[in-house]
Amino acid sequence: MKKILVTGANGQLGKCIKDAAAGYPDLEFVFVSKEELDIEKAGSVAEYFRKNNFSHCINTAAYTKVEQAESEEEKAFAINAEAVKNLASTCNENDVVLLHVSTDYVFDGKKKTPYLETDPTNPINVYGASKLKGEHYIQKITEKHFILRTSWLYSQYGHNFLKTILKHAEAGKPLTITTEQTGTPTNANDLAKALLQIIAQDSKEYGVYHYSNGGETTWFGFAEEILKQSEKLKDANLAKTNHYRTFAARPEYSVLDNAKALNNLNIKQIDWQESLESVIKKTVINL
Repeated sequence: MKKILVTGANGQLGKCIKDAAAGYPDLEFVFVSKEELDIEKAGSVAEYFRKNNFSHCINTAAYTKVEQAESEEEKAFAINAEAVKNLASTCNENDVVLLHVSTDYVFDGKKKTPYLETDPTNPINVYGASKLKGEHYIQKITEKHFILRTSWLYSQYGHNFLKTILKHAEAGKPLTITTEQTGTPTNANDLAKALLQIIAQDSKEYGVYHYSNGGETTWFGFAEEILKQSEKLKDANLAKTNHYRTFAARPEYSVLDNAKALNNLNIKQIDWQESLESVIKKTVINL
């Protein structure tokens, strides 16, 4: 039986993987939070792997605060790069397949067509740079890896754009959302299923892949669809802007081309609007 370690178990993707794991009774899962296993501590990681016979490790532990990363660069790189280096080294030493989640923010957004895995990377913020360095460590250290770059991740768990929009709308607060950036909202539940499918089918097609939901939109378009699908909130006060200032620079266009993952890993892709509908139904906002 395959035994899978999932780091970052308390994050939104970790929780989505835990839900999806129920559909794989022939796989054994070990979910760990940062308190249970801090991947920044190389010694702890090595010891934990020695005590367990893992076949795969899914790393969802990450520093994801894009704005704060600009003023917490050292912390962002410690978690997204150096800790990933620890994990990659330990996976390599123990012949464990590493599945790692990265980001569309490794690109600068100057392209106007969906990004391929082979396109040049050029992050324009600290978060993207830290995630890219983590990718480089993995590629240098261990052959047995799957790096899945994703985009605009949301779910019924944690803090994300979907829940922020719903919370503000339910509270009657006006919403001003940017049209400056184009990307693809991705349901973390779909990403979780994709990761588990790679393991279940025992894929050996290692490398870097792009995985997001299908289609593209702006953050304003995403907010508009959220409110449209939330019947009671469809008349919420929503306005658009093309001058929304942020501390961290954001790529103007970061749509990912998923063809490689769909062809090599036999992963299915769902359009973002359709996938959003399934999450809206199970998202409860506590004001």
